[in-house]
Amino acid sequence: MNSKTGADVVIAGTGIVGCLIAEQMLDAGLSVVMLEAGPDIDRGRIVENYRNMPPSTKFLLPDGPFPPAPWALHPTAYTGNPEKDYLITTGPDAKAYQQTYVRYVGGSTWHWSGTLWRLTPEDMMIKSKFGRGRDWPFDYSVLEPYYTRAEDAIGAAGPSDPALQWPPIRSKPYMMEVFPYGSGQKRCAQAAESIGLRYIPCAQARNNKLAYQGRPPCSGNNNCQPVCPIAAKYDAYSSIPRIKAKGGAVLTHAVVYRVETDDKNHVQALHYYAPDKSSTRVTGKTFVLACNGIETPKVLLLSKNDKNPNGVANRSDQVGRNMMDTPKMFVLAQFKEPVWNGLGPMSPGAIMSTSQGEFRSQYAGGQILLVNLSGANTAGLNALKQKLVGRALDEAIRRETACGGVFSVEHEVLADAENRLTLSDNKDVLGLNKPAIRYDVGDYVRKGADLHTFPITEKLANALGAEKVTRVPGFFPSQHIMGGTIMGNDANTSVVDPDCRAHDHSNLFLPGGAAMPSGAAGNSTLTMAALAIKAADAIVGQTKRG
Repeated sequence: MNSKTGADVVIAGTGIVGCLIAEQMLDAGLSVVMLEAGPDIDRGRIVENYRNMPPSTKFLLPDGPFPPAPWALHPTAYTGNPEKDYLITTGPDAKAYQQTYVRYVGGSTWHWSGTLWRLTPEDMMIKSKFGRGRDWPFDYSVLEPYYTRAEDAIGAAGPSDPALQWPPIRSKPYMMEVFPYGSGQKRCAQAAESIGLRYIPCAQARNNKLAYQGRPPCSGNNNCQPVCPIAAKYDAYSSIPRIKAKGGAVLTHAVVYRVETDDKNHVQALHYYAPDKSSTRVTGKTFVLACNGIETPKVLLLSKNDKNPNGVANRSDQVGRNMMDTPKMFVLAQFKEPVWNGLGPMSPGAIMSTSQGEFRSQYAGGQILLVNLSGANTAGLNALKQKLVGRALDEAIRRETACGGVFSVEHEVLADAENRLTLSDNKDVLGLNKPAIRYDVGDYVRKGADLHTFPITEKLANALGAEKVTRVPGFFPSQHIMGGTIMGNDANTSVVDPDCRAHDHSNLFLPGGAAMPSGAAGNSTLTMAALAIKAADAIVGQTKRG
C-alpha cells in the first residue's frame, strides 16, 4: 500500500508524462505516490481567470490564468532582471528560450494547443543521414507502437488517408476522425496546393463528435491556449480522478529538491519542501522525475553529493546540456479578401514537407502553419487606438479580424552541449537556486529561416492573397522543452538509456522531452508521451522483480 511517505513507485510531477506512468503502474498493481510542487485548481477557476485577463495579454501570455504559487514559481512575464525572473535566460537567442510552463496539478497540458505530430524516421537519425545533431539509440520502428498507445491513452483524432498522415507509417488507425478545416484553413490548403505544397491535417488530442474518458466533444471554443473550458482537449488534469480512484496518492505543495542516493548509488528517497520549508522524505523502490525538461535537470543538479559531485545522474556532465525547443518565427499578413480564422482548434493543419529534405545537411527545415486564431482582440485594440467610434469602429474591427493572419514557422534545432541549464546564484523563497539557461538557436536555424522557410511562407501568403507580408524579427519559444537529460547508449555522452533509465542509477527514470536526442519541427508532446509509456513498461518489470 502507498502512503504519504512511501510507495513502490514515487513520481515527481503530475503532467502528461507523470500521469501516464502513474496510471500504468496502478493498473499493474503497484502503489504510487505523486508529488506536485504547485497547487490543485479547478477548471472553472482557470476559465474565470482567463476571462478577467486584459484583452492585450490573452494570446501573448498562455500562462496568464495560472498565477504561480510563491513556493513553486514558474516563468511568467520576463523582465530581464534576474532578481525578479524565475527562469533566467542569456545568450544570442535568450528570448527564444523564455518558456511558459505551469507548476500546477496537471502540468503544462493545461495550456498546450493539443497537436499530435510524430517524428519521422529521418528525424530520429539526423546524424546518420545528414551529419548533424545526434541520433536516437533506436529507430522509428521501435517507437511506433508506443506512439499508437499514447494516442489511444490521450484520445487522438486524425486522418484515415495515409497521404494526409505524418508520417504515413502507422500500425493502427486513429480512434477518432479528423477535424474539418475552418474557412481560413481551407483557403490556406488551396493556396499551398497552388504552389506545389500540401497543407495536411494535424492529429488532435481532443474529442471529435464522441465523448471519451468522460470528456465531451470539442465545441470549437478556440481558446485551447490557455485552457479548454469544457475539457474536450486532453489535459493531464483529467487523469487525476482516475489515478486517485485506483489508489494513487497525489500530494500538492510538495517541492522536490533532493534525490537521495546510498553508497551503491541507488536512489533511496526524494525529499520535498512544503511551503513553510518543512521537509519530508518519501521512500520507494523506483523513482521517476517527470517535472519537465527544465525542472528535472534542476533537481538533479541540486542533488549533488559526495558520490555524485556534479549532481545526480551527471557522471557524463550532460545533465542540463543540449537544451532544445523548436525556434518559432512569426510572419504577419494582411489579405485583400476575408480569410476568417478562428473556428475550431488553434492548429488544425500545417505544411510539414518543408521540414524534410537533403538540405538538412546544411540548414534547418520547419513546419509552416496559418494560426487558426481569431484576431478580434487585436483588431479591437488597434481600432480603439485610432479613436474610432460607431460604424467606423465596427467596420475596422471586422476588416482586420477577417483579413489578418499570422503564420507560425517552427524550426528543427540541433542538440548542442553549449545550450545549457545551470543553477543561478539567485534563489527562490525556499532557498533553492533558480534555473538559468544560455541559448543560441545556431546558424543551422538562422540559415534555414533565411534561405528556406521564410521565402516559402512569403510565397504561400502571396498565394493566399496577401497585400502585405511582414517577418517579425528574431525567434520565439514554442514551449517544446527538450534535452537536458539526453538519451543514448553510451553512459559517457548521455544521461539516460533507451528506456529513459539513468545510466548512473538503476532505479531512477527520467522520461519525457528532456530525454529526446532530437526534436524535429513538430511539437514534442506526443513523443514525450510515447517515451513515458516505453519507460513505464520497463518500470513495471523492474519494480515487480524487486
